[in-house]
Amino acid sequence: MSKRIGFDDAKYLETQREAILERVKRYKNKLYLEFGGKLLHDYHASRVLPGYDPNVKMRLIGQLKDEAEVVLCIYAGDIEKRKLRADFGVTYDVDTLKLIDDLREWGVEISAVVITRFSQQPSAQMFKNKLERRGMKVYTHPITKGYPTDIDLMVSDEGYGANEYIETTKPLVIVTGPGPGSGKLATCLSQLYHDHTRGLDSGYSKFETFPIWNLPLKHPVNVAYEAATADLGDINLVDPFHLESYGVSAINYNRDVEVFPALKRILERITKAESPYRSPTDMGVNSVGFAITEDGVVRTAAKQELIRRFLRYSCEYSMGFVEKETVQRAELLMKELDLKETDRSVVQPAREAAEDARRSGKGNEGMFCGAALELEDGTIITGKNSPLMHSASSLMLNAVKHLAGIPDQIHLLSPAIIESVAHLKEKILGAKTVSLDVEEVLISLSINASINPSAQMALEKLSALRGCEVHLTHIPTSGDEAGLRRLGVNVTSDPIFSSRYLFVS
Repeated sequence: MSKRIGFDDAKYLETQREAILERVKRYKNKLYLEFGGKLLHDYHASRVLPGYDPNVKMRLIGQLKDEAEVVLCIYAGDIEKRKLRADFGVTYDVDTLKLIDDLREWGVEISAVVITRFSQQPSAQMFKNKLERRGMKVYTHPITKGYPTDIDLMVSDEGYGANEYIETTKPLVIVTGPGPGSGKLATCLSQLYHDHTRGLDSGYSKFETFPIWNLPLKHPVNVAYEAATADLGDINLVDPFHLESYGVSAINYNRDVEVFPALKRILERITKAESPYRSPTDMGVNSVGFAITEDGVVRTAAKQELIRRFLRYSCEYSMGFVEKETVQRAELLMKELDLKETDRSVVQPAREAAEDARRSGKGNEGMFCGAALELEDGTIITGKNSPLMHSASSLMLNAVKHLAGIPDQIHLLSPAIIESVAHLKEKILGAKTVSLDVEEVLISLSINASINPSAQMALEKLSALRGCEVHLTHIPTSGDEAGLRRLGVNVTSDPIFSSRYLFVS
């Protein structure tokens, strides 16, 4: 597992801050900055750009907090459907609540939450009530009349003018929200409309990290981003408006390019002046490409991310979350870069561990599962399932044993604790399977550490697993997934279920 750095995080923070402040100065009153991507825990960026701090955007906002305030947008339909943020396993409304807490901890002012495309959805109304009763300002915006083709109606008192105006006081308003389609752009345009009807000179700009406009179209970092949005149908392409205006090849994605002509006309209609932007790339404020220091390092990292995405989509297809076309698109992108699953170093060892379990006949209920982890020094650790524990659980214990220098024959968990947990699961809770998942093993290990010095040594090594690569031959259970997420490892799995049961309690 390479720890080579290919990205200068400090340089990026400095240049991005300067670029945003320069854009703010263009307008007398205010800049509405549509902030795409994740404010916190942007692990996609940190994986494809080794050296990138996954929380650098929040650090950036923290540096701008004297000039900036934040408006959070969430689509009412996502609340109603309980749409899930897959990387953390939480719904978008819960993610919004957490983001409010995180911003407050960084000392950043939150002006309001906007529930977009609101049409009295019951869950969205409950969410609004919850926030207002905790002292938050909440606005609701209906679907914009005339959207997306009738610009005259959109830019009128019946269109953007029908939205509640959000009172802000600072020169920079960062408009963000969980996931795509949250209504960030519509909120920015609505605010612009209201400002300009009041005679205020305010403007709009956009901050997206990917695709990186000044990298080649088929650079692995940009291809990895295309894979990351395969479920949305996004496609990277050369910005034709930028190429025509400047003779320079710049990379953007299809949705921004497709909407640009209409967006340009909307901005000109609102401001009653020629748009300052000649291309969608012009609209962006993105200096991430200038902070790449080792192109070879980021190319290698991006290729690994592409394999992770393909494996993840394959599992999501088996679970019914995505369509076959999403998997096929990710597979085609892998083929473009001549990649295969086993180019991920932990895939083959995990499959060999499962085969070893099959040969030994020591699986669990006829299922033979394997797992592999790559440590920082490149050492591969494996684990397999048994009647006592899941393969991921076995893997975690084997890994911390190796790091702590504890011989294999020494048990980290006392048989009494394992039997007690198994009794609780089977006899009291009525579970069909009693083998321990990762969460249960971590709790058991912490309990055992009070009486077992070896367990205490192993417990202290768990933090060394953060950032390690892990592969499982079977889709993790909820307990495995939650435990591995807390350990901070990068997990992939084969699209095979670990149990024949459709419901596992």
